[in-house]
Amino acid sequence: MRLVRLLLLSALTLVLLPVQADERSIQRLTQLLNQAQTLTARFSQLTLDGSGTQLQESAGELALKRPGLFRWHTDEPMEQLLVSNGQKVWLYDPDLQQVTIQTLDQRLTHTPALLLSGDVSKIGENFEITHKEAGGVVDFILKPKAKDTLFDNLRLSFRNGVVNDMQLIDSVGQRTNILFFGVKMNQKIDAAQFVFKVPAGADVIQE
Repeated sequence: MRLVRLLLLSALTLVLLPVQADERSIQRLTQLLNQAQTLTARFSQLTLDGSGTQLQESAGELALKRPGLFRWHTDEPMEQLLVSNGQKVWLYDPDLQQVTIQTLDQRLTHTPALLLSGDVSKIGENFEITHKEAGGVVDFILKPKAKDTLFDNLRLSFRNGVVNDMQLIDSVGQRTNILFFGVKMNQKIDAAQFVFKVPAGADVIQE
């Protein structure tokens, strides 16, 4: 649930080269993100509190397509489905038989999913960005310039040009770690992946 909320609204320790300047970091991150016009993958997600105690662990699959289309499906026993058609977002909880519908917030600081699926041309306006690079590994640290965000720090890592993991840290130190694997880029994705039909009998909440 924490992952879904962060994606909707909004560990890797290496000896690396010195941190690069912000403008160069923006260019490097934009280059890597723009390489994938579509992306599919499995993910595992782990949420820890400020003391490092595990709060939640889950896994699932995702599909992304520029601009702004995404589908995140979390497996049972905490099954949830998050779908965006680039304008609206549907969050479906099968256990509750409930669908929440929101307008997609296009701000990258409020919708981290758009870092992977949206228009990143204004990424430098939204974040202070630094990066470290060694061999085939590139680590980016993104700190929102705005104050009204749900996370204080976002780390996005790539291995050999492919997104590898993401970590979000909020104001109380809670960390959400997301590891991507089985990543496939620039393959055709059925448009139906980004269409959501409200199941019969489900409660609908418009926000």
